[in-house]
Amino acid sequence: MNEEFPGAVPEIPVRNVDEAADYYEKCFGFTKDWGNEEGGIGQVSKGSCRIFLTNTGFREQYGNAAPVLIWLNLNSKKEVDDLFEAWSRNGAHIVSEPESKPWHLHEFTAKDLDGNLLRVFYDFAWELADRKDVKRVAMQCRTSRSTRSRAKTRAPG
Repeated sequence: MNEEFPGAVPEIPVRNVDEAADYYEKCFGFTKDWGNEEGGIGQVSKGSCRIFLTNTGFREQYGNAAPVLIWLNLNSKKEVDDLFEAWSRNGAHIVSEPESKPWHLHEFTAKDLDGNLLRVFYDFAWELADRKDVKRVAMQCRTSRSTRSRAKTRAPG
């Protein structure tokens, strides 16, 4: 089995696909890729992040509704702070400002037009002096998994 796993593409419930896509473009800096209110679904993206926006009619058979919470994992505290500044300048509805939490996430939260939350974070636990071994253990797990995978594919001797 391939160890690679694709990034998840969340489906965010919205009242109006066109209005939501405009907000994601203007306030969050995403690009509207395709779709519209008439079709009931659209996609916005930024870098490797893709999000589906769907209206009530499109979601009817599944019953999923707003609000939802989406976590966006960035690569540093600075990236979190910079994105907060950009979204603030663009007029995004900021729910909470960047803060390093006791659970070792540096994060802030923003809200879209429909009350859906985007929680932007960086996990800094591995940077802590008492947690330096976290990265080492993660590497050992990956190495162990890789070794088991190679062993399974060898022909019996």
